Amino acid sequence: MEQITDAGPPSGWKRALARAPIVFYRCGLGALLSRRFLYLVHTGRRTGKRREVVLEVVTSDARSITACSGFGAKAAWYRNILENPSVTIQSGRLRTSATATALDVETGVELMVEYGRRTPKLAARLTRVMGYRVDGSDEDFRALGREVRFVRFDHGG
Repeated sequence: MEQITDAGPPSGWKRALARAPIVFYRCGLGALLSRRFLYLVHTGRRTGKRREVVLEVVTSDARSITACSGFGAKAAWYRNILENPSVTIQSGRLRTSATATALDVETGVELMVEYGRRTPKLAARLTRVMGYRVDGSDEDFRALGREVRFVRFDHGG
């Protein structure tokens, strides 16, 4: 894995583009984006205000959904859920309250390898957005898994 930029969360027009899917969820059209995405409503750690972000789903089952903080521990939503893990999520038609749990680094490493194997082209594109270039090998995805952070959102189903 090669770090190609010191990318952080997007700003300017890139931020506006990244946040555009939030409008779909606010208008009740989030189900159109499928279960590949997770709409996360959380509480700001300093302001106590409602915050929103749309994330890509890495894995899901009947009781939980896992997503990745592509900008690691410095992403605002990630720091917010560490302070207040009670959140609201929507993925597809499911909208429910959930509890966020940050996963340990080694679990994240394995999730990143699985994700890279399952969606190699998409994983390569997303890693470039995050400021990295991977060669597609398990070892590169393991190295990236040590940089990013994964969160599991447990819900009632």
